Amino acid sequence: MDSEFERISAFTLNRAFGYEPGIPHSIIDSLGSAGAVFAMSDSELDDAFGRFPKIRSRISRREWDDCRKENRSLEENGYQLLAAGDESFPAALRECPDSPLALYVRSGTPAAEVFSGPCCISVVGTRDISPYGREWCERIVNAVSFCATKPAICSGLAIGVDITAHLAALDSGLPTIAVLPNGIDDVYPPRHFRFADRIANSPGSALITDFPPGTGPQKNTFLRRNRIIAGLSSSTILIESKIKGGGMMTARLAFGYGRNVFALPGRIDDERSQGCNELLRRKIAEPLTDPGTVGEALGLGLFGGPDKEDLQTVILRRYGSSAGPEMLARLKTVALAIRRDRGSSVEHLAGVLGLRYADVSSAAALLESDGIVITDLLGRCSINPKIM
Repeated sequence: MDSEFERISAFTLNRAFGYEPGIPHSIIDSLGSAGAVFAMSDSELDDAFGRFPKIRSRISRREWDDCRKENRSLEENGYQLLAAGDESFPAALRECPDSPLALYVRSGTPAAEVFSGPCCISVVGTRDISPYGREWCERIVNAVSFCATKPAICSGLAIGVDITAHLAALDSGLPTIAVLPNGIDDVYPPRHFRFADRIANSPGSALITDFPPGTGPQKNTFLRRNRIIAGLSSSTILIESKIKGGGMMTARLAFGYGRNVFALPGRIDDERSQGCNELLRRKIAEPLTDPGTVGEALGLGLFGGPDKEDLQTVILRRYGSSAGPEMLARLKTVALAIRRDRGSSVEHLAGVLGLRYADVSSAAALLESDGIVITDLLGRCSINPKIM
């Protein structure tokens, strides 16, 4: 049986039983290969699967022919296709009992190179990310980029923690892998099209999925997607999550695969940290509390990044020769207040500090223009983690 026939057979079984991966794995264990299924005649298929009409109805040579045509069209349009038996199929994912039989890949880098790196680290969590979560997500990913072993950062391209992790990886010079909850011919959410393009065109990075083209995102596609995120990675980091959420599912799947799970501790009265704190309480996850020790905890070697300056030193170095004493003092005061009360608006800071709104606003704007402060779309201020 030639390898192409075997590969198309794997894609056909994955298409038919993607939501029930145990079925094709059992079939292959019984018959010896995916190709053996489609080499059988109709009468042989009836004998083998006639007692299981749900299975028999999904297996036919017509399905195989349709899959071959679809794969040929995808390859002609630049997509890469991996069957579980291919050498370039990610080894970590192949170890999982419910691994997909096939992957669709969009990348400017050959798939063999995308998945040949030393390891993958998943960074996941809530869509409703807080300034605290955003800051520490970026700090953790940036810290990982200074480790002796450079991993790929894996997540799900969703708003919140996912896209923060992807962009932090690219900005830090790390490859990133986005696992889609839909077919490879589309992007979800649509607002992330340009980010998806950036990922696909960055060296060593890729968009991947096991969903056939034309599959749209639905509630059950996210759980199927999450198992790939967990399976690809040697470690999973949960940044923020409510008690129930996709990030919690991914962390539990990773724990079930015997992978390392870590969580960012948070306030006990913040619902976005309840999931992390619950995993820590139940000893499912280990806490991440210091960027300097992240690499060692993840098995990536010691942190080798440059020493970061104190915030007041950063401001003095940047404005000491250009700002007068009054303005310099105000910049220090506002910056320290933002660090102390992360996520506050300018209006709130003015009230807390007892300063005029215009004075605080101008100081915050200057700090933001020089990359010391970050302000999100809701006007919430935080210190740029890259300087601290």
